[in-house]
Amino acid sequence: MLPRLALARLRVLLPGARALCTASPPPLSAAELELLLRRRSHPSLHSPPPEHPPLPSAAAAAEAISSPSSHLRLLLPSRVKGRPLAVPTLPLRLATLSAASALDAVFAPRAATFAYRARHAAVRYLRSIPNASWFFRVAIPRQRFGSRHVRRLLSAISGKVDDPGFVEFLRELFASDAVAFELGGCELGRGLPQESEITATLLNIFFDPVDREVMAIREEVHKKNPRVKDDSVLHTPVRVYVVRYLDEMLVVTSGSKMLTIEVRDRILAVLEGDLEVKVDKLGSSVHSAESEKMEFLGMEFQAVPPSVLHPPMSEKAKRARKMYLKRKAAKAQELKNARETRRKKLGLKILSHLFKKVRRGHEFEFDFKIESEVQQLFKEWAEEVVTEYFKSPEHCRYWHRLLTSGDFLSLARVRDQLPPELVDSYDKFQETLDRFLMPMRDHGTSDEEERLAEEEERQYEKRTVEDLTELKMRVNAPIELVRKAVKLAGFTNSMGRPRPIKLLICLDDTDIINWYAGVGRRWLDFFCCCRNFKMVKTVVTYHLRFSCFLTLAEKHECTKRQAISHYSKDLKVKNDDGVTEVQFPTEREIRMMGDKNLSDPKPVDGALTMIFVRLAVDDTTYPCVAHFCAETDTVIYRIRLLQNRLNVDPLNEKKWVQGLSAIHESLNKKCLPLCPMHASDLLLGKITLQDIDCTRFVDVE
Repeated sequence: MLPRLALARLRVLLPGARALCTASPPPLSAAELELLLRRRSHPSLHSPPPEHPPLPSAAAAAEAISSPSSHLRLLLPSRVKGRPLAVPTLPLRLATLSAASALDAVFAPRAATFAYRARHAAVRYLRSIPNASWFFRVAIPRQRFGSRHVRRLLSAISGKVDDPGFVEFLRELFASDAVAFELGGCELGRGLPQESEITATLLNIFFDPVDREVMAIREEVHKKNPRVKDDSVLHTPVRVYVVRYLDEMLVVTSGSKMLTIEVRDRILAVLEGDLEVKVDKLGSSVHSAESEKMEFLGMEFQAVPPSVLHPPMSEKAKRARKMYLKRKAAKAQELKNARETRRKKLGLKILSHLFKKVRRGHEFEFDFKIESEVQQLFKEWAEEVVTEYFKSPEHCRYWHRLLTSGDFLSLARVRDQLPPELVDSYDKFQETLDRFLMPMRDHGTSDEEERLAEEEERQYEKRTVEDLTELKMRVNAPIELVRKAVKLAGFTNSMGRPRPIKLLICLDDTDIINWYAGVGRRWLDFFCCCRNFKMVKTVVTYHLRFSCFLTLAEKHECTKRQAISHYSKDLKVKNDDGVTEVQFPTEREIRMMGDKNLSDPKPVDGALTMIFVRLAVDDTTYPCVAHFCAETDTVIYRIRLLQNRLNVDPLNEKKWVQGLSAIHESLNKKCLPLCPMHASDLLLGKITLQDIDCTRFVDVE
């Protein structure tokens, strides 16, 4: 019996003849179907080419639902001891996607608010947690999602979905390895071909009992520790904050260590008892949020005082700012003086012209009188000059010293012998001098300095109180792991200096630059929310950029200086139409980057551990293997994986980078024909291998 729920979704997804006879909504077009298929694999959506291959019919999708094992293709690895990979065909992928949409419609409204499907959304929530005191990460060792887990998962689904055929279809997906993954690994949510579109939905359903237990814990803690509404009292309420992304979970508390241990024991009891998931209790130890770092979602988290995240300006920065403001004021004064000079020259030319006319005996006849306008204009100019003059404390001090020094009229024996009118006039003159030319700027400056000192003291007191009473969560990129990954991929040598990657020499210049640009942009997009993002910018700006220059120089047998002069520092290259393109992020663009990316970019793992080698093949009539692309003008590329080139096991953390996932080894040395557009998108990271039909790889000897 076919599952009713999945077929109901397929009637909307697939334009079958029988489905069109009913009163269901109109079927999606080929372009809309491609966008729907890519929605779960990558946030970037691209328009398909105008021509499309024939879409799978509803009968083919129904057959895929009834027998998933018949719609799987095994990819054999290049080495004897390797494990094969079961890759679903397009009808099975559409059936799986429709099943995921059906499950989301049932279980998504019931999901917990802390169960995130986007890394950056989870990181932004963690950054907003106040006064974190203790935290721990639920450490799940690498284990296969086996039959006992599948049994509990299907039991949870059957409790909400009354469709035995649909549950049997999900069971067949696991039995045929169409959906196969491991808990505690680092391959989930990274756009790798071994991951299915339904994995994230199934994991959220599987971990729902843990989410319910966490919600109960948080409710109990909130009831026992209500928030004090009195603003005059400094009160930090005890709270429990949880973030879960797929099978990774981080728990943060603002209470005591005993409370955190109790929360941890309750969560681990649900995992081990109800879900039968093995847990590493040593790795799930409770750590101090202020004195220790915690790795989560490929980043490092630590609670720090607010002054660490927003430090006050140093003395050097203050001097630099003063110099900048001084240069800015000097430039503004120069522009103002230039305007005054031009105005004065224009006025002198007008007066000279009028004077010459008067001397020659010419008479001027005007319909209106301009004497008042000229007088008003010159009066305004004079007032502006006097005002600007009085603003200068040096000029006022100079004239005040000249007019008040050596005054014999201030002597008492001289004033007694003079007329009273003269003495009064002299006193008024002195008062006028003191009022206009007395250098009161010094007092004003001292008042300003006192005001600034008081303001700085208040800011210091505020920062001190905040540092003693508040803690903010700091997010850092694991820069040591990034440098290790750069060295492992071959961007740098043993001394940490850029080096060429000779395996890329067989590619076109555009493809070489696009590959480097794809790796660089993924790194920048993924770590844009980190505090030490500047160090990641340095890695991309220096190591990747100059490694690209050295690779291009190695290909064309020239020096690095010649390559830089030819491609410029922005790595400009012309496409097939002769238009100059800049795919690698420019230095200015990198400097302006920050935490403004609202999308959830894929990690760099898939782009970093895979290199394409272009093959010279006479037969180029193979169609493009990208989904919904019928282009036959293709280029054949061979996939070379990093772990196979280095002969390194990705599970060996001593030789591999911790947290760096790897593409399944069965795709090594596989050949795939791609059209120019999809080849560029795959190199730039706009699409992943999940957007490629891996069952249509070609065999090239």
